[in-house]
Amino acid sequence: MLQPALQLIAGCIFLLTACNNNADKNAAQQLTAPVDLTQYVDQMIGTGFHGHVFVGANVPFGAVQLGPVNISEGWDWCSGYHYSDSTIMGFSHTHLSGTGIGDLGDISLMPVTGKPSLQRGVAGKPSSGFYSLFSHNEEKTAPGYYSVHLKRYDIKAELTATERVGFHQYTFPASDSAKIIFDLINGIGWDAPVEAFIQKLDDTTIAGYRYSKGWAADQRIFFTAVFSKPIKEFSVYDSTVLKAGDSVHTKKVMAIASFITAKDEKVKVKVGISPVSMENALKNIHAEIPGWDFEKVAASANTAWNTELNKIKVVSNDTARLRTFYTALFHTMIAPCVFNDFNGDYLGTDKKVHRNAFFTNLTVFSLWDTYRAAHPLFTLFQRERVSDMINSMLAIYQQQGKLPVWHLAGNETNCMPGYSSVQVIADAYLKGFHDFDTTLAWEAVKATAMQDERGLRFVKQLGYIPADSLVESVSMGMEYAIADWGIAQMAKRMGKKEEYEYFSKRAENYKNYFDATTKFVRGRVGQNAWRTPFSPFITRHMKDDFSEGNAWQYTWLAPQDVEGLIALLGGEKAFTEKLDSLFTVKGDMGKEASNDITGLIGQYAHGNEPSHHIAYLYSFAGQPWKTADKIRYILDSLYFDKPSGLCGNEDVGQMSAWYVLSSLGIYQVNPSNGVFVLGSPVMDEATLNFNNGKAFHITVKNNSKTNKYIQSVTLNGTAYTKLYLLYKDIISGGELSITMGASPSTTWGINKESWPHSTMPE
Repeated sequence: MLQPALQLIAGCIFLLTACNNNADKNAAQQLTAPVDLTQYVDQMIGTGFHGHVFVGANVPFGAVQLGPVNISEGWDWCSGYHYSDSTIMGFSHTHLSGTGIGDLGDISLMPVTGKPSLQRGVAGKPSSGFYSLFSHNEEKTAPGYYSVHLKRYDIKAELTATERVGFHQYTFPASDSAKIIFDLINGIGWDAPVEAFIQKLDDTTIAGYRYSKGWAADQRIFFTAVFSKPIKEFSVYDSTVLKAGDSVHTKKVMAIASFITAKDEKVKVKVGISPVSMENALKNIHAEIPGWDFEKVAASANTAWNTELNKIKVVSNDTARLRTFYTALFHTMIAPCVFNDFNGDYLGTDKKVHRNAFFTNLTVFSLWDTYRAAHPLFTLFQRERVSDMINSMLAIYQQQGKLPVWHLAGNETNCMPGYSSVQVIADAYLKGFHDFDTTLAWEAVKATAMQDERGLRFVKQLGYIPADSLVESVSMGMEYAIADWGIAQMAKRMGKKEEYEYFSKRAENYKNYFDATTKFVRGRVGQNAWRTPFSPFITRHMKDDFSEGNAWQYTWLAPQDVEGLIALLGGEKAFTEKLDSLFTVKGDMGKEASNDITGLIGQYAHGNEPSHHIAYLYSFAGQPWKTADKIRYILDSLYFDKPSGLCGNEDVGQMSAWYVLSSLGIYQVNPSNGVFVLGSPVMDEATLNFNNGKAFHITVKNNSKTNKYIQSVTLNGTAYTKLYLLYKDIISGGELSITMGASPSTTWGINKESWPHSTMPE
């Protein structure tokens, strides 16, 4: 059943459908009032299968992600947690969410009793380490809150957080050997310590730091921990060897704070983190959690989440759909993460401390994933944060000489093809975000595109990357072409004619990978030669011409020039026939295919990002009903409110951003032109509340599982025949009314001038 507040809204909407436009406006105004939307967030969605999502306590885009870490390791534990597991070895303050590589897991605390071994331990043998078993039945999550019962020690662990401080509350049994272990050894995934330090400052304060290497080659994090009661005894260890004194500086640091506790006594710990210093970590505590009211901090975290969730209000009579939607929206706001101190200090990519920055510095930019849907979504509902994201990227450019590729905790990982920050910056600039140095932004995108590394020398010389010169050459080159289109449009807007012409030509380089004989993109080894043997199905992870995909999936990767792609494939009829085949054809991808290729419908792979725009391409050829068919199937079949409710890696919000936009009925295919293609909305009503004080209200009439085809549309009361909306029309606020039906419309959007386009709107 719907919760009372939502029932009231739904009831009002039902009554108002028969009323006039003034009543419709009143309904829209009612939808802007805050309601409790955190009730629909289920953090367990995506913790099963290959979702790899973070579970724990955090606030939107916070530096702290405080949550449990299982003892198990492997690909499905990239976030440190998987639903199949029943072990906890600590609660660490940093986590990734939805990545395909594990890292972080810094500054782990574990409450215990007795004298457990300080070894990591082995799954299935609790006595070999200090981990505890737990049950999901004794686990509770809510936005900004996590709790669990640690069976081995009969301790209730509760967690909450602010942006830079993790707040622990441990309810102990009566014990003269109550302890909290500080684990600076164990991280997540590739992470390994290289240097660590811990010291007791006074009887309630501990401070230290941890340097590590992994996916982030040189990660540095400082912390200060303040206890609610005096420490009875403090012991420090080099690995498992007890050392004298109250401090230790070595590679593998462990420490134990010991207490005497009465039955049900709560021991609280506030842990501030900083990329700069232990002193700043303590200042972060003083600024963000000056007191000891755990419930108040948890309530504030919940309120922070509710404020963000209320920026997109949806109505549905399907509670499972609401859980899926708001959990997806929640997942889009775990990263990018704050990477500075309360005073503005942060550690740059150049490993220098930058003081009192004018912007909020951010990290965890999974740009190859998130440029496709997450960043276009941010330009709608996180407008006040977009400039911080761009300013962070520009600072990275100034510090490392190029824009970020995949940036993590002050480190460039160079993970994934392309330079996808370029299309994010171009999209923001072209949409009118100018709260950053636009001259610097132009310098940065151009300088990044004119490098020689990662195949760019060949792009400049030949217009393509030879397959025998670089692994994943096709993916790399096609991603560059997408970004170069955005650079060209920036140049045009800035009046730079020569650069506009140059980068417009480079934006067409995707054509140089297209083999007219096979009708697929493939690895090219010369002007008139292709890599052989060739199969459009076979893919060899990190060994061939494609990144986490095959030729069937990558042939469609030209969102910046869909019209050109249609022409390459022989026109609209041939194009749609090949698209039809993509969703039905079967073939073996081979033994070395990437684990990331999941969520398959034929060869369409929704579990991996290069496919995410493809279902919307039908509309570019005048067949929006086929877009509707595919979008509805994906929304209904590949997302649901269970731990296995994601069909692939969450990828730092991208999988969820696709769901959010598509469930509203819109999706930006070209990542830099602000054209949102209409699909098949599953929500009955939605209101997007913008920071400019305006709102865009969507009403969907006759919506149901069978009524999945758009019959007609009105925008602000006027008939609207286009198959797309422009960003400027959405952000200006207004009323969009969509009428659905069980069969494809024979009148809506049939004229070619109504079809979406890849070009830049005037």
